[in-house]
Amino acid sequence: MMTTQDKLIKAKLNLLELGAYLGNVSEACRTQGYSRDTFYRLKKRYEESGLEGLQELSRRKPNPRNRVSSEVEQAVVELALEYPAHGQVRIASKLQERGLSLSPAGVRCVWQRHGLETMKKRLQALEAKVASEGGVLTESQIQALERAQEEKAAHGEIETEHPGYLGSQDTFFVGTMKGVGRIYQQTFVDTYSRHAICKLYKMRTALTAADVLNDRVLPFYEFEGLPLLRILTDRGTEYCGNVERHEYQLYLTLTDIDHTKTKVKSPQTNGICERFHRTQLDEFYRVAFRRKIYTTLEELQADLDIWLDEYNNRRPHQGKRCEGRTPYATLTEAKDIVQQKAISA
Repeated sequence: MMTTQDKLIKAKLNLLELGAYLGNVSEACRTQGYSRDTFYRLKKRYEESGLEGLQELSRRKPNPRNRVSSEVEQAVVELALEYPAHGQVRIASKLQERGLSLSPAGVRCVWQRHGLETMKKRLQALEAKVASEGGVLTESQIQALERAQEEKAAHGEIETEHPGYLGSQDTFFVGTMKGVGRIYQQTFVDTYSRHAICKLYKMRTALTAADVLNDRVLPFYEFEGLPLLRILTDRGTEYCGNVERHEYQLYLTLTDIDHTKTKVKSPQTNGICERFHRTQLDEFYRVAFRRKIYTTLEELQADLDIWLDEYNNRRPHQGKRCEGRTPYATLTEAKDIVQQKAISA
């Protein structure tokens, strides 16, 4: 697809070629809508620089007098890293406290020149600075980084270091089956490898949420020799309740697994599981229910297990850590990371 710049170059080249073909510059300019001065100027640039000489030149010239002083510019950059959650208005106020003057719009211009115009970029710059120079973070910087981590968790952007570091669990309503009733799926996805474990139930309760961990998830991690450290869930009643009486909460306490909950009123809730559910719905359920009439939960579970085996062990994934490998291959190849963490601890 041609860009605007390509189209402009082509039009100018057509003008030069038409002038050479007709042997009449005036006629070529009249036909193409250019002046004779423009024709000769383009001809000279083309002879000197080829197609690059026909590129549209920017008429905008930087005005050094409009630039802020180096002192103010440095102060804006320093404040951006000191208060990465502050907007341009608050940074302008901070400058005034230092006896420096710059409008909020001017602050944004400095940010753009240094690639700091969004909070995400300012946090990345802060992390890079601390990593290279060391030092202690201020309270404001710590709060901004923690807030960013919460936002990532709410959108499914999870910080995970190795398999078993963080599991994501969610309840998925499959549908209503004649003779069986409503069917729910308990889903568990390893956030590092994207390895998925699922089990179907007729109820959505704390007991079923704990059962999938006891029946399938923990036995899998024990067989692989991996610890399961933490689980992320939404704030549904099957996951949250009185710690002393709630079956799921009790099970996590007994197995020494930390419980992390998604951000309150977040529409994304549990992003990793939700993304898996979309894939599962398209690749398994919508196909399976058109191929076969199921009469029992066990029959559907058997076909689901076959699909999960394909998903985990044969289907290549293009995610951040899989990079074309299967989830199970990603999980097993990262066991060394778990061992190194254990040794360093």
